[in-house]
Amino acid sequence: MIQIIAGHKGSGKTKRLIDIANEALKVEHGIIAFIDDDKRYIYDLRHEIRFVDASEYTAVKGCEAEVFFGFLSGMLAVNYDLSLVCVDAFMKLVKTPICEMQSFFERLSALSEASKCTFVINVSLDAEELPEFAKPYVI
Repeated sequence: MIQIIAGHKGSGKTKRLIDIANEALKVEHGIIAFIDDDKRYIYDLRHEIRFVDASEYTAVKGCEAEVFFGFLSGMLAVNYDLSLVCVDAFMKLVKTPICEMQSFFERLSALSEASKCTFVINVSLDAEELPEFAKPYVI
């Protein structure tokens, strides 16, 4: 399953994503990962959550959508116990306009189903501004 938290900067998306990750510890039986573009929120997350600072990986920093998909696939290949992956600052991490990412979301949905891993992604756009293919994922 893919879920998108949509909203402009300052609308509380990151706080909501952090709350989702922390609350998931109560019900998830797998590993939870939180991907961000820096370490700013590392201390807001429970210590059981695996924090990934994507800026430490030069191939991922400011990458295209397909490279980021490879990064996520690699995470799942190495650790098949991942059950929830939260991605903050998605539009900063992936330098592809969301209107060009239909293939990315289709492939991510297939990866989610095959791995039984949920992806929750913050997108810095209002829900109305999202392309039609992304709107069903908005929570």
